[in-house]
Amino acid sequence: MVAEIGAAIRRLRTVRGISLRALAAGLGVSPATLSAVENGHTGISAVRVAAVAELLGVPVARVFDPDGRGPGPGVLSGLPAPGPPAALDGDWRSYGPLRLDPALTAALAGFVEVGYHGSTIRTIAARAGLSVSGLYHYYESKYDMLVALLDRTMADLDARVRAARAEGADPVQRVALLVECLALFHSHRRATAFLGASEMRSLAPADYQRVAAIRRTQQRAVDEEVAAAVAIGQLSVADPRAGARAVVTLCTAIPQWFRPDGPLSPEDLAEQYVEYALRLLGRPPLRDDGVRLDHP
Repeated sequence: MVAEIGAAIRRLRTVRGISLRALAAGLGVSPATLSAVENGHTGISAVRVAAVAELLGVPVARVFDPDGRGPGPGVLSGLPAPGPPAALDGDWRSYGPLRLDPALTAALAGFVEVGYHGSTIRTIAARAGLSVSGLYHYYESKYDMLVALLDRTMADLDARVRAARAEGADPVQRVALLVECLALFHSHRRATAFLGASEMRSLAPADYQRVAAIRRTQQRAVDEEVAAAVAIGQLSVADPRAGARAVVTLCTAIPQWFRPDGPLSPEDLAEQYVEYALRLLGRPPLRDDGVRLDHP
């Protein structure tokens, strides 16, 4: 906890543009002492934490929140912090409006339109109808907004992928359900999916590793089901791993071209992509009566 509080102080101070020397002077400590706190080498009293929060112009709770995304009052009271809201509300095929706070809604629009590096706190605040100081009540930096968007995107997709896979009765059916799930997500959630594909490179190493691990889990689900289907003769692709990667790549590319006002609905698109994927992976074609042509 000492290291986390120190890291939080350092990040809050940096975002506010306050030098270590200036904050140390405000606290009445030496720069060396504050440096030791920020690097987790020494602790800091509750009274001094409150002073840090006042000097940085943030709620005390933010100093106890190294991710800058609001752990809730439990951190200060000693009670367990509440967990994140459920990523999946209802059926994995169901998509309601994307529920984001005003700051994230504006950040998402800006990141998709001009990119993460092309957006600024000022332009995001203007999109949100907030002052810059008002925006800081939501997030400490545009980086925090990027991380929050990617975390929510990956959590949502991961929950849907797990639910879709669980419905399958055999490997080839699970492959079909996974492809349907990926195609639906990348069309219904086109903006956030596009952000996930285009801006992961902007993440710091720790955040990148966390987000990339979720993406690898989703790819691994498809890898495993394709391999299992090939092993029992349901699919015949020569290289199951390459085939699975090709199928997932087809789905993750959807946000680059899909338009909600186009000729295909996400559901129509998902149905087509399931057929494309199964053909690519070597499923025997069907007769008009639904019997596989390799069957007598």
